[in-house]
Amino acid sequence: MPTFAYKAKEANGSVKEGSIDAGKESEAVSKLRQQRLTVLEIKESGGGGGLMEKIMGKPAVTSKDLVLFSRQLSTLVSAGVPIVQSLSILEDQQENPTFKSVLGDVRGDIEAGLSISDALKKRPEAFPEIYTAMIRAGELGGILDTILERLSGFLESAEALRAKVKSAMMYPGIVLTICGVVTIFLLTFVIPTFKAIFESFGKELPMPTQVLINISDFLRSKWYMIPAIPGGGYYAFKKYYATPAGRKWVDGKTLQLPVFGILLKKVAVAKFTRTLGTLIKSGVPIMQALETVGATAGNVVIEEAVLSARESIREGGRLADPLKKCGLFPAMVTQMIGVGEETGALDQMLSKIADFYDQEVDAAVKGLTSMIEPIVIVVMGVVIGSIVIAMFMPMFEMGSMVE
Repeated sequence: MPTFAYKAKEANGSVKEGSIDAGKESEAVSKLRQQRLTVLEIKESGGGGGLMEKIMGKPAVTSKDLVLFSRQLSTLVSAGVPIVQSLSILEDQQENPTFKSVLGDVRGDIEAGLSISDALKKRPEAFPEIYTAMIRAGELGGILDTILERLSGFLESAEALRAKVKSAMMYPGIVLTICGVVTIFLLTFVIPTFKAIFESFGKELPMPTQVLINISDFLRSKWYMIPAIPGGGYYAFKKYYATPAGRKWVDGKTLQLPVFGILLKKVAVAKFTRTLGTLIKSGVPIMQALETVGATAGNVVIEEAVLSARESIREGGRLADPLKKCGLFPAMVTQMIGVGEETGALDQMLSKIADFYDQEVDAAVKGLTSMIEPIVIVVMGVVIGSIVIAMFMPMFEMGSMVE
């Protein structure tokens, strides 16, 4: 989308300069007028940004950006600073150009008369559904400062949970990548040297050695297949995962993985209980809360279980029963949810479950890391060792191969 540089006069008479994204110049002018600005000069700035931004595109709004923004906004609103002034302060301090532009648009919409939640809802690329739902509840209840504080805590907990999972995946990913690079190097540069030596023997090579040489010849003659095979596999997987049946199959299988499936289930329980508990505690109706939790679950199988629970409540049933029936949630979780429903303290019970499973995820990540390390080393040793043994097998048989 083109970027337009502008010079405009504010309502108090001061002149403001900046940039705004719009499809064309008339749209840019319209957006500026909605912000109660009188346009003095405007021209397209050639897409804006430096060379890297033109090549890579604009940086996305990250979860860390949102966590920091929420905490700062919560502090400003709690201190009595008006929301428009708070957004203006945070817009000036924002280093991410994409988020900076989003905050400017949000501020302009609020100044034009939109509610805060409606202004945020127009920008789903920056503010997820749970964010706008909680802000709306805070506006309706007149407790926006409290909701922002609660939302900040929720986002920080979610970010910490995400960081734990990433840390568990980082080490094996790096080691396996190194193993792959070393294997490709041996196949494409080292083995051809041995091949010339073996050809001088004039005898048939052992099958493992011949297979390895054939693979080496294939990779050297079809070198473009090295990036093409993983790239094509990723593309095919992405296309399959984009289909409803494909996504349901993949999401279901990931939860059934021998090692990672247990961790992913615990992460799902922690995320579900934390999100639902925060929404209910913030005053969001449970039907809307379940719809939001389902939409932000990130897993189709879990989303279907949550929506099934929503239908159960719509028909007068309980939340715990369909969750127990789906088989994804441990008995302890469904029992505690059932107790929370009976005592009228569902939000508190959900928060306790979330705290417990945050600790469970932490312990699972540590256990997984300690278990994966030797497994990855063994796999790497087997792969590299097999190549070395296959190359030395002809040497072991040299006495019978040399005439």
